[in-house]
Amino acid sequence: MVFPVVGKVAYIDDFGTPRAGGPHQGNDIMAEKKSPAVAAEPGKVKYWTTSRAAGCMLYLYGESGTTYLYIHLNNDLTMRNDNRGKCVRGTAYAVKNGAKVAAGQQIAYVGDSGDADGGNSHLHFEVHPGGGKAVSPYPYLQKAYRLLFTAKSGTAFALTLTGTVVSAAIDRLVVNVSTSQAWPSGLTLTKLNRTIALNVPETTVVQSLSPTGTFRAVADVTLAQKGDKVVVWTQPAPATLKAQRADDDVLRSALIQLG
Repeated sequence: MVFPVVGKVAYIDDFGTPRAGGPHQGNDIMAEKKSPAVAAEPGKVKYWTTSRAAGCMLYLYGESGTTYLYIHLNNDLTMRNDNRGKCVRGTAYAVKNGAKVAAGQQIAYVGDSGDADGGNSHLHFEVHPGGGKAVSPYPYLQKAYRLLFTAKSGTAFALTLTGTVVSAAIDRLVVNVSTSQAWPSGLTLTKLNRTIALNVPETTVVQSLSPTGTFRAVADVTLAQKGDKVVVWTQPAPATLKAQRADDDVLRSALIQLG
C-alpha cells in the first residue's frame, strides 16, 4: 500500500479510542494543511459531501476490494482557517468525481473540514477490507511505502538518497534507502527502509572514500559491496508518478559516493 499522505506526518494507533460519536474508526495522520493526499492503491474515487461531521470526504474503492475513506479534506482557500472553499475539485479534491486513479496519484488535499474545523489539519484515514467494517489502519500505514516527493507532472526534480548497497552492477545499483531529500521542495523523509533500484548511466560519476577521508574517483560502481554506505544524487528529470514512487530503474544516477 502507498502511504496516503506525502510530506512530514505524525500518527499513532488511535483506532477505537472513545469519541463523541463512538469509537474512532480510523487513524488521524497529522500533516500540514493542503498536503497531498494520494491513492493508497489503484481504484476509483467518489466524492462524499453531505456529512457535517466528516466535511469534505472521499471514498477510494481499491482494485483489491478494500475501500479507503479520506476524511476532513481541505475547505480553505488560503492557508488560514477561512472556510471559504467548497468540497470541489481544486480545493478538497485533486481529481474529478468517479475518476480511475493509479496507486500514489494525488486525489485530495489534507485539511480540517467537518467537526475538525479549527483544529490541527490532518487526514482521518479509514480502511474497510472487502468494503466491510473498518479495521485499524495502523498496521497498513506501518508497512506502506511513501512517495519520495510530489510535483506537477513534467516539472524538474532531483533526489539525494542515503542508505546502504544491496547489489551493484555496471549499469544498475540497488540501495536500501534510509533517507531521501527532494529538490526543489526540500522534502526530507527519514527511516524509509525502502529498496530502490537505480539506473546507472555511463556518465555517472562514482567516488569512493579514501583512507584520508576524502572522496576519489573510481572506475565504476561495481566496486560497491553489499552493506556499504552510499549516497546517490539523481539526474534532474521531469517529474512523473513512476519517479515519485521510485519504480525500478526509473531514477537515474548522476553522482554516487561510496563509504
